[in-house]
Amino acid sequence: MAPHISIVCPMHNEAACAEEFVRRTDAALRAMGHTHEIVVVSDGSTDQTEAILERLVQSAPTLRCIFLARNVGQCGALLAGLQESTGEVVVIMDGDLQHPPEEIHLLISAMGDGFDLVSGSRRDRVESLLFRRFPSFIANALLRWVSRCEVRDMGGFKAVRGDLARSLRLRSGQHRLLPALVALRGGRVGEVFVTAPPRFAGTSHYGITRTLDVLFDIVLLWFEGSFRSRPIYLFGRVAFALLAVDCVLMPFLLWDKFFVGIDLGTRPPFLLAIMFFLSALLLLASGLTLELLSDALNGITDRKPFVIRSKVGFDRS
Repeated sequence: MAPHISIVCPMHNEAACAEEFVRRTDAALRAMGHTHEIVVVSDGSTDQTEAILERLVQSAPTLRCIFLARNVGQCGALLAGLQESTGEVVVIMDGDLQHPPEEIHLLISAMGDGFDLVSGSRRDRVESLLFRRFPSFIANALLRWVSRCEVRDMGGFKAVRGDLARSLRLRSGQHRLLPALVALRGGRVGEVFVTAPPRFAGTSHYGITRTLDVLFDIVLLWFEGSFRSRPIYLFGRVAFALLAVDCVLMPFLLWDKFFVGIDLGTRPPFLLAIMFFLSALLLLASGLTLELLSDALNGITDRKPFVIRSKVGFDRS
């Protein structure tokens, strides 16, 4: 029988946090009284994380562990955990205990209001203002504008309807965009406020360099949301605008050529019109090519960005 709640937690070199995470999470879920499972994905950890998890499986009957063959990044590890989860509700959280297990009940309670996803919006963050909080504020503002999803904090602590979570096909980096992605699919998204304590132990795996990656993710999300994943809509509109400018310029230039006798080759507007025309043709060709590539990509099924080396604890589920 499927549990009511699945916890999905990617970990990479979290040996200092793993045991405390499992202990507190299991205790919090038992206090709630729901059947549950804890799915921890080791994302190619090279420290003692996997050894600790294998030991914990012996004493924690609700713990399931997935060990990936190599480090594929948080999004790939999260996807592996989502696809192996079985709960009616999936809770996504980090293993460093900056998402307090004692606040899982806030997300689960809000899910009872009919939401497809509930986001935990962090308050009183203690991270660096310049390198963490300010970039996060800008990224969240851009995501709200692009997706029309009013969630204040897109990344991190989330509860998602189980069947929806398992249907997601996330690409690298998209774990930061879950509320926006669900909203663009027509899902109902809510949020609750949660706390954001410091890491229990260890150091963060994130740096300021990820800000540029987030910006690219937002641009792609805008592209997909605005043009319904149809490249020809975007490229075709830009090409049409350039051709419209050509249709205005060329009659005047041709009039001057044949009735006034002005040589076209010496006129900058003529060169501009030629450039616009060639650009329009290039954009149309690009749009059509991307349409064919997009259609081919959609035809590829079950392509996963990870290889599971082993699984522990699933035979008891």
